[in-house]
Parts: sequence; C-alpha cells; structure tokens
Amino acid sequence: MIVTGGASGIGTETTAALATAGASVVIAARRTDAAEAVARNLRARTANPNIQVRPLDLSDLGSVTRFLDDWEGPLHTLVNNAGIMALPELQRTSEGWEMQFATNFLGHFALALGLRRSLALANGARVVSVSSSGNLFGPVFWDDPHFRFMPYDPLLAYAQSKTACTLLSVGITERWDDDGISSNALNPGAIATNLQRHTGGLRTPEHLRKTPEEGAATTVLLAASPLVEGTGGRYFENCAEAPVVESRPESRLEGVAGYALDRANAERLWDVSLRLLEPGR
Repeated sequence: MIVTGGASGIGTETTAALATAGASVVIAARRTDAAEAVARNLRARTANPNIQVRPLDLSDLGSVTRFLDDWEGPLHTLVNNAGIMALPELQRTSEGWEMQFATNFLGHFALALGLRRSLALANGARVVSVSSSGNLFGPVFWDDPHFRFMPYDPLLAYAQSKTACTLLSVGITERWDDDGISSNALNPGAIATNLQRHTGGLRTPEHLRKTPEEGAATTVLLAASPLVEGTGGRYFENCAEAPVVESRPESRLEGVAGYALDRANAERLWDVSLRLLEPGR
C-alpha cells in the first residue's frame, strides 16, 4: 500500500493502522529525512518492518514521474492523503497551476494514472481519496481553476481541490471497474494538525473534534475493510456513507455536495486534467 503524506497528521495513523494489520506500506513524502524518522518509530510501534519511505512532491510532475519509474509490481491500495490548505498568498507551480489544486488533486491524478497497471495487477485494488467538508464551500471552477481571472481566495481554492479529489474517486470507479479497481472519497473530520497552520489553527468546537487516530479511521475502512469491498464512487465520513446535501449546512458541516459526486462533472474533470498533463501545456 502507498500512503501519500504518510509521515504526518492522520497520514501517520493511517500508516500505523495498515501496518499493524500486516500491510507493507510505502510512505510517499516530500521531506524524506523527517519521514524516515517517523517510519523508524512506526516499525517499532507496529512490529512491522515493512514500512518504507520514498520521495514524492505532488506539486512537481518530475517528482511524480520519478516515483512511478521506481515502482514495480502490484499495488493493493493507494491512499491519496497528502494535502495543503488555505495558502494565504497565491502560489503557482512551474506550469502555472494554482498550488492547492496542483498538490491536492492534479499530483494525485497523475500518480493514480501512472499506477493503474500496478493497481490492476492486484485484482481488487482500491484508491482512497482524502477529501474534506471543504467540498461544501465550492465546486470546480471550470473556466478559471488556477485563479488567473478571479481574485484568489485561499478557502475557495482549497474547496475546489477537495471537490476535485472526490470527483477523482467517481472517475476512477467509472473508468477502471473492468480492471477491478474501485475508489471512494472521505472526510476525515476536524483534527488539529499542521494542515491548519495557515488558518490560525483548528476553529471547530472542541467537542466536535477528533484525534488523529479517529480521523484516520474512515481512511483505513476504505483502504482495507471487507465491508466496503466492491463499493466505489461514494463519499464517506464517520465510517459511514455520507448523505448528499442540496445546500451547505449552517451549523455542523456534514454530507457531500451533489456536484462533487456528479458523473458528468467527474468525466469533465478527467478530460480537463488529461489535457493539463499533456507535455508543453
């Protein structure tokens, strides 16, 4: 199994739970020195020596390509966990892509595409997309996903990227079912981690917060549990399928927006993303 961002926050607890269950886990991380230290601790904690670290910067397509070039053999689960949130200033990749959309979604899209053959070899593989209740704050901005015309808004950019993550699971399930590959998305809940460093910390009331272990639970369910075998194209929270909501809840943010599970939107996003990844674009 691969867990992107598996050396921090809920990614660490996801890695720990999967390794405890006996999986061989590759932590794909940008800062490999820090990730190696986490991996050493997790090997001791889980009594599983099969926890590795490999370098991956999702905002750099060259890094994604190098990761893919080094991968061999079947892959049972890809957990698209890594992410960034609410960058206060507009940042772009070398391609000119808005950084949150590029890191949270496009990098994972390219990674999944490159691993399709390995996932197919597993005969029943899963791709897990860690989304967010942020999907309730905005759809994909089809005409201006990289904020070249719209004024940049940190939370709208984050919302778009997390809606895209959910649509990725819909697209994978629709397109790769014949390869035995299914995919679901999830909201881990409100967990205080480094993810909120640009927002002044977690704002959710304390009684609604989760621990990192609790936050990882839904990811682990989708990554490994027989309870969801064959299930795909859905959105989960609190270890259960979430309801589709017609408008954003005013109090507790729960559920998934209909546009984030729409098959036509998933198809459109897939085509847009393929064009973006074409060399020279």
